[in-house]
Amino acid sequence: MNFLIAPNAFKGTLEAAEAAKIIAELIRTLPDSQVQLQPVADGGDGTCSLLIDSLNLDKIHKWTLNAVGQPCLGYFGWDGKRNTAYLDVSTASGLGTLETFQKDPHTTSTFGTGLLIRSAVDFGAKEIVLGLGGSATIDMGTGILYALGVLFLDEHGRELSAFSARFLEKIKHIQLSTFIPKVKFTLLCDVRNPFFGENGAISVFGPQKGLERKDLLDFEESCKTLLSQMIRKSKRDWKDSPGFGAAGGIALGLDLFFFTEIRFGAEYFFEQTALKGKIEFADWIITGEGQYDSQSDQGKASFELLRLAKEAGKKVALITSGKGGMESGFDLVLELPPLDFSDFDYKEKARQNLVRLMHQALTEGKFN
Repeated sequence: MNFLIAPNAFKGTLEAAEAAKIIAELIRTLPDSQVQLQPVADGGDGTCSLLIDSLNLDKIHKWTLNAVGQPCLGYFGWDGKRNTAYLDVSTASGLGTLETFQKDPHTTSTFGTGLLIRSAVDFGAKEIVLGLGGSATIDMGTGILYALGVLFLDEHGRELSAFSARFLEKIKHIQLSTFIPKVKFTLLCDVRNPFFGENGAISVFGPQKGLERKDLLDFEESCKTLLSQMIRKSKRDWKDSPGFGAAGGIALGLDLFFFTEIRFGAEYFFEQTALKGKIEFADWIITGEGQYDSQSDQGKASFELLRLAKEAGKKVALITSGKGGMESGFDLVLELPPLDFSDFDYKEKARQNLVRLMHQALTEGKFN
């Protein structure tokens, strides 16, 4: 029997590649089993990192800055045939790189991601594929723009530091330098939120990035004021669009000054990794994610994989916490036990839970 092992990341516990390896080792104990691994992503945290590995791209390391301006080692993947660089916002500007006390969208910036992009452009990139998941910022992409030659000035015409407290509020003038590169952006996201409004980046994602609820409305007003300046300077028409809320408005800002294309990450990832052909190989497809919920049915990797598998007449198993996938059409749902994230060894317990769950499924003949 042929198996395609294609989990998404189990957010906060297991990376997609690690989960795939654990599942595959157990599946290989079945007699006459043939196993193919293709961990998947959908624009969330680490999507481009997984693409870099899946496409066997060169990884170019560069020093840069994290979301609060501290030095960190970043990287991008390099496809020399297409002059294309792949990188994740989360590599330099990710929420996971910060301590709790550092999380504050009034200060955090994507400037370090911009420095990585500038390095990729200097390396020869004509296209940047940018994964938008996991950012620590709501800066409308101003940090990236700053690193690429869009200058932000205070009321006296002086350049602001990208990591200034209340940076967005202090911007009174915008200038375009002569060093802005001509580069295309393909922006991968896993959410369809606009930037403004009750379903926008500030209201939905602001609190998890450190923005206090009492400050949400004032922060949104500051962003509207800045947006008016950016529209005037770019002389572009603008309309809030699905995906502009991803990564704190990076797509919004880049779209005003560069040629951009927003792609919802699962579809793009599946195209790049030729996943349809791998689905044809399989009798069973095993996918999974940390917690399958209502958002998963809106285009997350597990759901898109289910859709393609059903079109091909294949069986699909989902591994997840909770019961969110029970009504979504999977042939088998394997439920992981809940984790106590206050335990110091919760990641090891997550590994043990996955091993036990798969062993039980195999013992009970779930894949016969």
